[in-house]
Amino acid sequence: MATNTKGKRRNKKAAARKRRKRMILVLVAEAFLLVILAVGLWAVNKLNKIELNRLDPSVKMNENIAEESQEIMKGYTTIALFGIDRRMKTEDRGMGAGNRSDTIIIANINNETNEVKMVSVYRDTYLNLANDKYNKCNGAYAAGGPDQAVQMLNMNLDLNIQYYVSVDWVGLIKTIDLLGGIEIELDDLEWGYVNDYVLETAYETDINTTLLEGPGLQKLDGVQATAFCRIRQTNGSDYKRTERQREVLTLIMEKAKKAGLPTMVNIVDEVFPRTMSNFTSADLIARAADAMSYEIGETSGFPYNKTSMDLGSGYGDCVIPIDLEENVKELHRFLFDEVDYYPSPTVIKISDKIKQDTGVTE
Repeated sequence: MATNTKGKRRNKKAAARKRRKRMILVLVAEAFLLVILAVGLWAVNKLNKIELNRLDPSVKMNENIAEESQEIMKGYTTIALFGIDRRMKTEDRGMGAGNRSDTIIIANINNETNEVKMVSVYRDTYLNLANDKYNKCNGAYAAGGPDQAVQMLNMNLDLNIQYYVSVDWVGLIKTIDLLGGIEIELDDLEWGYVNDYVLETAYETDINTTLLEGPGLQKLDGVQATAFCRIRQTNGSDYKRTERQREVLTLIMEKAKKAGLPTMVNIVDEVFPRTMSNFTSADLIARAADAMSYEIGETSGFPYNKTSMDLGSGYGDCVIPIDLEENVKELHRFLFDEVDYYPSPTVIKISDKIKQDTGVTE
């Protein structure tokens, strides 16, 4: 059934805003990164469409990380992928500070095997925002753009992230549509919620779509896939939502690898203007040869051991790591196969502060 976006949008708008305080941006930065790499050799003359924003030189890994662990991390390329809450109606505010990164994914590429592991960092996780202020981690991007957001991840998780990619909402939708949609199996609950979100998503992006007629295997267009990734009302809540996001990223990557040159060029023209990164043309060309052999491996969410707590005014409901120190150990086992990792003094200090602030120790 075709959606009359002019007639139904306004009727649904008020109710939708009451249901949700914020629109949840869905990240496809991993897909954009892979598309960027894949077309690097074909369309290098178009790469200047990406908004280039280099990280400040002060953004670096924790200096207290053991030298052996630093050597292990040199065998990987670790990239921060940010989905920012910029939509059609707010695109005049740019891609940097002032936007919350409502989706945060760490993509870790094994430089030897080209396996890509992805970890979603739950946006409400209570962490140090890289300025010794503690709050939901997605506030780091809002306060200081990608510089502060990358430093927040490096500081709290003992990482050496040197690259990032930021995308906005419409960029996701255009990528999926240009790739011809993606196929996803929907259960009864997911089907209903997708249709609930479709109307609101279409309104915010001014992109037409259709409602889904039932559950089962569906070929979703960009708006429908975005709606699918926004669902958090089923079992698993926000944690399950991040799984859906990673599923969509994997499917996009698979289609991008099979797409022809005309499709890739169209994506460059339509999507790259809605992307910001510190990847230069030289970086992309150097990695383009490996891009088509990238394979998505395991994915997960961080923190692994967690609880939720309302910390009151100015904080709200937060995801609390149950011992950040132990969670960082598990993260390094997952990303770098480092079974005996011992967190830096910086992480231990942050872990103690979180315990002090929340009272959560186990």
